[in-house]
Formats: sequence, C-alpha cells, structure tokens
Amino acid sequence: MRTTIDIPDETYRTARILAVQRGDTLRTLVLEGLALVTKASQTPRKRFEVPVIRSSRPGTLVIDNETIYDLIDFP
Repeated sequence: MRTTIDIPDETYRTARILAVQRGDTLRTLVLEGLALVTKASQTPRKRFEVPVIRSSRPGTLVIDNETIYDLIDFP
C-alpha cells in the first residue's frame, strides 16, 4: 500500500538523521514506529480487581484512617 503523509520539517529531519545513524531507511523507521503504536493499542491492559484482599463477608468491613494506622506500621 502506498500513501502520502505530511510531516513537519523538523520531525522529518530528526527522523531522517536517526534512520541514517541506525543504518536504516526512513521507510523502515516509519514502519517500525507504526508497528509499535498499533501493537501497543492492541495489547490488553492488565486489570486488577478491588479489593485486592477478598473479604469472607463483603460489605461488612467498616474502616477509617485510624484503623488503617493501627493495622499498618508506618516508618
């Protein structure tokens, strides 16, 4: 597939210099960047569930800052 895009001059110069330093073509650099972006958007983010510590009786714990300070040793 062939396409045309407008790249700001400074971005083009920087990318071209980087490609030359790496011994690659600008095309290779652009394709590598696109691959990274598309792969990152397809990778599902790891989710965590709250509460991390499950209760045997959910919804029955009443906790406030004082109780937390009593349970956890702060330096």
